[in-house]
Amino acid sequence: MKTKKLKSYRWMFVVLGIVIGLGLAAGFRVTQPGYADDVNETQAALQPVSGQDIDIAEQLSNAFARVAKQVNPSVVTIFTETTIRGIRGGDPFQQFFGNDDFFKHFFNMPQQPRGRKQEFKQRGLGSGVIVSKDGIILTNNHVVEGADKIKVRLLDGSEYEATVKGTDKQTDLAVIKIDADDLKSVKIGDSDKARVGQWVLAIGSPLSPGLDHTVTSGIISAKGRSGVGLNRYEDFIQTDAAINPGNSGGALVNLRGELIGINAAIASKTGGFMGIGFAIPINLASKVMQDLLTKGKVTRGWLGVYIQNVSPDLAKALDLDKPQGVIITSVQKNSPAEKAGLKAEDVILEFNGKKVENTVTLSTWVAGSSPGDKVQLIVLRDGDKETITVELGELDNNVTRTGTHTGTYEILGITAGDLTDELARKYDLEDAEKGVVITKVEAGSIAAEAGLQPGDMILKFNRKKVENLEQLDKYIRDVEEGDHILLFVRRGEANIFVALTIPEK
Repeated sequence: MKTKKLKSYRWMFVVLGIVIGLGLAAGFRVTQPGYADDVNETQAALQPVSGQDIDIAEQLSNAFARVAKQVNPSVVTIFTETTIRGIRGGDPFQQFFGNDDFFKHFFNMPQQPRGRKQEFKQRGLGSGVIVSKDGIILTNNHVVEGADKIKVRLLDGSEYEATVKGTDKQTDLAVIKIDADDLKSVKIGDSDKARVGQWVLAIGSPLSPGLDHTVTSGIISAKGRSGVGLNRYEDFIQTDAAINPGNSGGALVNLRGELIGINAAIASKTGGFMGIGFAIPINLASKVMQDLLTKGKVTRGWLGVYIQNVSPDLAKALDLDKPQGVIITSVQKNSPAEKAGLKAEDVILEFNGKKVENTVTLSTWVAGSSPGDKVQLIVLRDGDKETITVELGELDNNVTRTGTHTGTYEILGITAGDLTDELARKYDLEDAEKGVVITKVEAGSIAAEAGLQPGDMILKFNRKKVENLEQLDKYIRDVEEGDHILLFVRRGEANIFVALTIPEK
């Protein structure tokens, strides 16, 4: 009997505790009310859109429409035709799949003669922007590179043959011209003033001629993108405005209708738009264009330092708070850097007020300057910041060195490096003591045409021994158009001679 009463008392205490707990919770408002507590969600969803909301949306819509109407006449569609020549050793389907009877049966492909010289026409599609009323058009180098014929179509449907005034592979820019007057030229903006988050429109001819003058909108997602691997000099504007194949060379404009970039590429796993597009800043493009039109070539600033990125481990070793800037590994003799007092182990933090993120951005900014320009560098030396002013020299375009042990030689179309343990292991050169190893061969270059390959070790250049990049630099700087070059190269276990001729422009 006592046991039953005790159990009943226990249950009373439990119930009383729950009631008190709920009361305290209500008193102290432990669960904070949200919007749904005060306003019925269905009622909120049915609230009419205010006139002010509509006005704001229409103002933005009208801005897009005005810019599209203003800029579209300045954007052109570019058609190219390139003759591809080569010796046909069999059908490409056979080369990849072995027996090509399956493809011939289903696709009605005629039998092609084997082992004969073949020619076929490759047609391309791109975009361009009219930058002066007398027919000067800015586009990408890869749109017109190697083309035998270039045709330009305007918004009104009129078509013109175009000639190339100049190209710059290192920034992927080209200038072409059509014989026309009183054209609608675009207004040039200032890409340095563009801001992340700012609305932009991309205009061009994606995928097919039937989609010419397509206008898409988005924002600037980022600035100063480098290390993308598209060009040697990269300082891209990134945007989520839809860009697709065929948009290359088209316009990226702000809501004032000002050209702030030349659309150049996309990052994609499918080949189509995935929300990441890149445009070349108009400030860089304008400098390249003016050089090509007035000098016939692009002149670039030269600092004269070998640099590398500051890694997290390197930052710790240098007592830096975080990885920042680039570190000078060595200074070239008689260079602008040496004359200004720059030293190895200096960490370059800023270039003309802009933070230096990596070697590519610094190289791009230096090369985007003109010889004779005075630039201001903020460097970290022995833990203290110093401001150093450097008067830039002129870069030799035949030789580009971004590090102590690597060099790019555009005139040949190769990238090479001093022999290191890593390269020796990669290319089976462990028995070699010193030398220069080719690490990359540009497609379509004279090196590629001559059959040079990554892993080839250059032993002699015009019968002169090559033991390091400094020697190769010196020999290549003396090369001129029309020169014949004889390389003695180690390939695997054999040594071969390779002959090249520098083309005349």
